[in-house]
Amino acid sequence: MPVRVLIADDHPMFRFGLTADPEIELVGEASNGAELITMVERLVPDVVITDLAMPGIDGLAATRRIKDEHPKVAILVLTMHEDDEAVFGAMRAGARGYLLKGADGGGIVRAVLTVARGDAVYGTGIAQRIMDFFTSAHKDYATTVFPELTCREREILELVAAGHNNHEIARRLVLSEKTIRNHVAAVLTKLQVSDRAAAVAKARDAGLGTVRG
Repeated sequence: MPVRVLIADDHPMFRFGLTADPEIELVGEASNGAELITMVERLVPDVVITDLAMPGIDGLAATRRIKDEHPKVAILVLTMHEDDEAVFGAMRAGARGYLLKGADGGGIVRAVLTVARGDAVYGTGIAQRIMDFFTSAHKDYATTVFPELTCREREILELVAAGHNNHEIARRLVLSEKTIRNHVAAVLTKLQVSDRAAAVAKARDAGLGTVRG
């Protein structure tokens, strides 16, 4: 059976490449994130190809929603954005592949087939960014993403994003729970978010925090 694909970007070059390949069945096209979510619910494709920049609900938010509701649907990001925040945000949201626009049709088809098998695929340069992030570059990246936070606040934000509560953080850092509460409050203020859940979402979109298994 061909891989059933739904796209959220009306880009003629790769659309032609997909429809011309016998291993691919293009089942629909969406023009924005809300439409994409609705179409995934109705069609349940094998693979979604989505841009990140879309009106209303963007590709990142749509990816997170789709993975929550349809975890078996593989998501391949195809975008012009190659900054670290976009790459890691897409990964954290659940994207299985990340390509830059300009990739040839054959490369996109191969990427679709790869993510449909359950494997991951990344475009030129993206894999190195990922390796750097999980090595020494991680701290530099975190500082760049949230320069308004102190080192302690950033450390606490990462632990919060990893799913730890105030008691666990206090025990890990050998601090009082009151001190942790004060730091968390400062983080919320500096990130301009209203609650802990919003701070977690913002941190994870930026690639911080590893959810505990």
